[in-house]
Amino acid sequence: MGEQKKEPLVVLAGPTAVGKTKLSIELAHAIGGEIISADSMQVYRRMDIGSAKIRPEEMEGIPHHLIDVLEPEEEFHVVRFQQMAKEAFRKIRENGHIPILAGGTGFYIQALLYDIDFTENEAQTGIREELAELAEREGAEKLHALLAEADPKAAEMIHAHNVKRVIRALEFYRLTGKKISEHNEEQQKKESPYNFACFVLNDDREQLYRRIDARVDQMMEEGLLEEVKRLKSEGLCRGMVSMQGLGYKELLAYLEGECSLEEAVRILKRDTRHFAKRQLTWFRRERDVIWLDRQCLGSDEAILEKMLSILRQKEILTEADSRYR
Repeated sequence: MGEQKKEPLVVLAGPTAVGKTKLSIELAHAIGGEIISADSMQVYRRMDIGSAKIRPEEMEGIPHHLIDVLEPEEEFHVVRFQQMAKEAFRKIRENGHIPILAGGTGFYIQALLYDIDFTENEAQTGIREELAELAEREGAEKLHALLAEADPKAAEMIHAHNVKRVIRALEFYRLTGKKISEHNEEQQKKESPYNFACFVLNDDREQLYRRIDARVDQMMEEGLLEEVKRLKSEGLCRGMVSMQGLGYKELLAYLEGECSLEEAVRILKRDTRHFAKRQLTWFRRERDVIWLDRQCLGSDEAILEKMLSILRQKEILTEADSRYR
């Protein structure tokens, strides 16, 4: 299949608080795009402030997919994301528009971009339950230590607190005798089925960290604590995937008397900075990434012009799409 015959896909990734949301809207207007969210939290209804979810008035008429589509009680993982994102992609192309995958969850972006096959890890066995019980009994760090022993590379890539992914990696190893890191590397070598451009927006580290701290302060002012209180009153707890998100688990700890509110906010800022650092580490390991550095390019207008130039070079943006500029 020739490159020009592949379906177009634009990716706009980057760390939290770097400014992807506003730029994705400008890009969508420029190329006639619709946005697929590659965010593990914005998929949940009623979890708006902590997930920094785009507001309807901020969408400027651009259709968004995979936002506000699941209840917080539901489990969301990479396989489900992949299925939902492919369906959104199909609808966008039927509309004659270009799909823009926007967000900071690198694992999800990779899963769609290279159509990674997760079927080998879909088997329902007692291993998953056994490992979940071990984590409950002896803690997440114990589980992560087992993964470090079995698959050091996977342990380096997966944070100890991401218990679900640690369990899946250990389950894969026990079921197949193969390291999930090796399986993922093999999958990553696959050629993408799309004619794509994968942009990663970045900024000076200190500037990014200041934006993160300011965003957390803004979330608190907008009522993040009240949002978490309401979710807790609905029966949501830290054992649920949705409540493992940044902002939710920290404020739940405060509400359950484990720390002061000031301490919870401090931990949230610290952990969000650490999260941004891990996001950047992930994207630096990815192939075919086009870095967009705010320090070098300056304004969003200059960044957008560079993106459009590259999209024309790759023939993702054609003459037919020029009516949007």
